[in-house]
Amino acid sequence: MSNTDLDLKNLRILVCNDDGLNAIGLKELEKIARSLTDDVWIVAPESDQSGTGHSLTIRSPLIVKTSNTRRFSVNGTPTDCIILAMNKIMKDHRPDFVLSGINRGVNLGEDITYSGTIGAAMESTLFGVPSIALSQEYNDEEDIDDWEVSRKYGAKILKKLLLSNWPKDILINVNFPCVSSKQDVGVEITREGRQKIGDEVIEHCEPNQIPSFWIGKQKKSSSLTEGTDFAAIKNGNISITPISINLTHTPSIKKLKKIFTE
Repeated sequence: MSNTDLDLKNLRILVCNDDGLNAIGLKELEKIARSLTDDVWIVAPESDQSGTGHSLTIRSPLIVKTSNTRRFSVNGTPTDCIILAMNKIMKDHRPDFVLSGINRGVNLGEDITYSGTIGAAMESTLFGVPSIALSQEYNDEEDIDDWEVSRKYGAKILKKLLLSNWPKDILINVNFPCVSSKQDVGVEITREGRQKIGDEVIEHCEPNQIPSFWIGKQKKSSSLTEGTDFAAIKNGNISITPISINLTHTPSIKKLKKIFTE
């Protein structure tokens, strides 16, 4: 059966995130998911796991807590949550789709490699379950509801994606701009951009103490190439990027084979 034959009301959806079980973005995504189907499950980290990427816990035990029917927390990473959901919590009836987010803050360009939101979607894609990561830009300095655009357009975007087909080794990365939903918000199908040129390292040292360091704000270049996820968000549009979990650079294989067979 193709995705175009699916009845959304019969779908089983798993929702995960990296901001934690009590995050506003998770609650927003749960509302959106429940507008599509009644069969919604939540398996999320019990605390904020931002920046954990695709990491998993192998040196300490994981504990699953049930806070309500079909609602679970895990004392681990988003990847841990997906593994436990697939192999334990929902093993008898795995989800049809996984939604990860809505992350507070965009996941664009090379930042996706750090993102636990992307990590959860990547892990579920490896399980063969179609997965969508969703993130919302925010701006504390402007009088705009951070969740206004994702709340207005989230269900519409997901309906189109869930009824489409994409390759099994691809996850979909959706980013919403932080603008007023009253303005015209478009949808751009984008590629991963490049904008980061370094991280700020902040040193802190008390008298007679060993220096400690914080990773600070990322320094960004001013260049925004059209067609990228960065440019779409800068233009106030929704960015949808297909991401391959196969990291092999196929064109280089022939060249390397030649080098090592000479």
